Amino acid sequence: MQKLEYVIRRIATSLLVLVGVTIITFTLARVVPSNPAALYIGPKARPADIERVRKELGLDKPLVVQYFTYMKSLVHGDLGTSIGSKRPVLQEITTRLPATLELLFAAMFFAILIGIPAGVISASMQGKWPDIFVRAGSIIGVSMPAFWLGLLLQIIFFRHLGLLPLAGRISSDIRFTAPIEDITGFHLIDSLITGNWVAFKDAALHLVLPAMTLAAYPIGLIARMTRGSMLEVLEQDYIRTARAYGLGKTKITYVYALKNAIGPALTVVGLTFAFALTGSFFVEVVFNWPGLGQFTVRALLNVDYPAIMGVTLLGAIGYVSINLLVDLVQAWIDPRISLQ
Repeated sequence: MQKLEYVIRRIATSLLVLVGVTIITFTLARVVPSNPAALYIGPKARPADIERVRKELGLDKPLVVQYFTYMKSLVHGDLGTSIGSKRPVLQEITTRLPATLELLFAAMFFAILIGIPAGVISASMQGKWPDIFVRAGSIIGVSMPAFWLGLLLQIIFFRHLGLLPLAGRISSDIRFTAPIEDITGFHLIDSLITGNWVAFKDAALHLVLPAMTLAAYPIGLIARMTRGSMLEVLEQDYIRTARAYGLGKTKITYVYALKNAIGPALTVVGLTFAFALTGSFFVEVVFNWPGLGQFTVRALLNVDYPAIMGVTLLGAIGYVSINLLVDLVQAWIDPRISLQ
């Protein structure tokens, strides 16, 4: 019952946050000097046509009226029509979202797989060369710009070594020789379900470089947070008692210490997951990944405010949902945490 009340309270708070996000984003998108009606028509637009489209889009009405009109449509699931593509924003997002999520899940898989063990090893070997190596790598991963790292990996693994594809989500010849049947929108899952192993291998190879580029920042952050939490836990009395009883170092580190140190690391995992949802845009542009990134960049350049609103809302919903999920998982793992 307590958890249910907590979830209801958090959902209500999250709705207020989302309303605030819509107000801020809606206002900023409108105050930027632009002419959406002219962009909607295209080049060589006549003044009469521009005025007609302004009325059709409701741009001739006061800003407050435009906002409430947008919110009324939003409640009914209508995110508006993209000025650039002339298609519904919801359709644009749902079409591109699977590619972005596939990249995001792969990046977070690498981040957790590498970051948590690296932090544990660093803490258990404090002051030794593995600790120094992990700390240095964490600083580099957090500090290095994603677009620069992506270009560097392309030069190394495509140009010099020839091991991995340069860009794209799948090779052009695979589209004809072993096309992927679109079921979920995730190339790896769809090719796996249909037994299309040629396409599965090709899609997996295309995913490695952009996923590792996107994972660099989370790996560094997760490793540092895990190391700090582990160092604190390893100094506790119950760890000393376990050592005195002669329990193995591996069991103490990975069973007792890591279980109690994983809470802060989970928080970082959740935050970096939400951050990567929008941070992947730079990576998608570098690797020509057909996700939300290129759509968002075009929307920003064209001041396509319905598209900007839709992507911003998606990111905000991702943040609040993941934060709630992380809090619930922490309370489930660590009984000392109380949901109030």
